[in-house]
Amino acid sequence: MKFLVVGSGGREHAICWTLAASPLCDAVFCAPGNAGIAEVADCVDISVNDFDRIVEFARDRAIDLVVVGPEEPLVKGLVDVLTEAGIKAFGPTAAAAQLEGSKGFMKDICRKYGIPTAEYQRFDDRNAARAYIQEKGAPIVVKTDGLAAGKGVTVAATVEEALQAVDEAMADGKFGAAGAELVIEEFMEGEELSFFALCDGAAAVPLASAQDHKAAYDGDKGPNTGGMGAYSPAPVCTPEIEARIVEEILNPTMAAMTAEGAPFRGILFLGLMITAAGPKLIEFNVRFGDPECQVILMRLMSDLPSALLAACDGVLSTFDLRWYEESALAVVMASKGYPGSYDKGTPIGGAESAVDDPENVFVFHAGTARNGDGALVATGGRVLNVCAMGDTVAEARARAYGTIDRIDWPNGFYRTDIAWRALEREAG
Repeated sequence: MKFLVVGSGGREHAICWTLAASPLCDAVFCAPGNAGIAEVADCVDISVNDFDRIVEFARDRAIDLVVVGPEEPLVKGLVDVLTEAGIKAFGPTAAAAQLEGSKGFMKDICRKYGIPTAEYQRFDDRNAARAYIQEKGAPIVVKTDGLAAGKGVTVAATVEEALQAVDEAMADGKFGAAGAELVIEEFMEGEELSFFALCDGAAAVPLASAQDHKAAYDGDKGPNTGGMGAYSPAPVCTPEIEARIVEEILNPTMAAMTAEGAPFRGILFLGLMITAAGPKLIEFNVRFGDPECQVILMRLMSDLPSALLAACDGVLSTFDLRWYEESALAVVMASKGYPGSYDKGTPIGGAESAVDDPENVFVFHAGTARNGDGALVATGGRVLNVCAMGDTVAEARARAYGTIDRIDWPNGFYRTDIAWRALEREAG
């Protein structure tokens, strides 16, 4: 089979890497890809939003399956366009992708179908939003309704911080059209969990659990990011918790989307808070998380193309997935200044030679390119995902950070406390 992966980040590198290892795979292409992806796939210079060229390329190369990685082309309807062109594509339709494309839509679905989530209100008027915050007090959470590349959420510890978030979105236009409407919701206490399911419109098969680290700095401090590290499995996801997630959130969501005329096919990500009252939904994503995708696919024993095809063909009810029991951990190396402004084109040394245990360690590229001399340079905010496997989280963590020590990138930074919750549990 020939595959085309759409995207250019660490998630897409992991998908290409996993597809390329399948016995079903004859070729993997990636549009547009990055320097790391070029080692495992043929990169083609096509933007993720250039739907016409993606369709043309898929036809010319007789692509058997297109796998869409990022949220933006999904929300804009790339899967619909490919399907209409007779090209098999993995991912949700634009109608189903509203679960991520509009936080207001997602919250309204939860309210309508009784899916547990935080109390909320929607606002398109700045003064009304500010008044609601002053009435409710802090801590409180302010979210842009639309896509904001993982940066549109403010967990405000004070009323002043929440009011500033409203002003930045609605008065200053910090997030463009995505911030024209806001969702303001109650702050939930508990432990976060990333839960993924492979969906075919009717059936949903849970994937391995993971835990992400959104804050930029150690101790969960600093601004929210797209994710600074992850590990799998997440100890907080006990069999009892998983059963509740499936029964109370996943299955009702699948039924709700079918009832709304938009059956969900693809990867559904449930961002959850495990509260004293049980699991509650924070958000949906309609694709693999990043960097959770990297650690989940490192642990996948089953054949990925077979799983994706089963979802596309609606036969997941008879499908099962197998996983390696080892733990996987990813540490994100990001450009200094991220998630704010940062320099591009800074040189990275030693990324290729840093891995001394290729059976257990892999460096996925998220924002890299080769300059005119062929040297590796950073082109994005999140740049490298240093991933490792181990019998324990502590062992995987030691391998990942040991690899980072051998990478020479003065303009990069990373968190040093990835998986601290799991380490506390392992220590007893």
